[in-house]
Amino acid sequence: MKSENPDKTDKIILSALQRRGNMPLSELAELAGLSASSCHRRVKLLEERGIITGYTAALDRKLLGLANEFFVEVSLIAQSEDMLEKFEKAVQRVPEILECHLMSGQFDYLLRVIAKDAEDYERIHRTRLARLPGVQRIQSMLALRTVKDWGGYPVL
Repeated sequence: MKSENPDKTDKIILSALQRRGNMPLSELAELAGLSASSCHRRVKLLEERGIITGYTAALDRKLLGLANEFFVEVSLIAQSEDMLEKFEKAVQRVPEILECHLMSGQFDYLLRVIAKDAEDYERIHRTRLARLPGVQRIQSMLALRTVKDWGGYPVL
């Protein structure tokens, strides 16, 4: 996939939509210095180009009763293409795994896992993570506090 280079106006639109995806088009157009129809065309073009991949609502995990966030290092018994594929497909079916990253270095995958509490994480560890295909070693770290939450990509 080739890199797309948004212009200054596109960057204003992208930054604003990352902060508030439900921003009214009229407000977005004013912010970008465009008419509503021009702004609408730009947004549609950004969507068609694949720069905007979708829209979501940001939820408060604590208000949902999901107070604990864990980062989990996973090492597999082998790094064959088949083993990686089986592991990655299985990860997709575990709703408590929020993110999964194939890594270089001392372990194979880094997972971000959400749980209600320590007892809930123990259940997830025992019944979900330990049963993923090819798992040799699991190391879990509890995030004590989020210092900087992800707020979108820098649009430079």
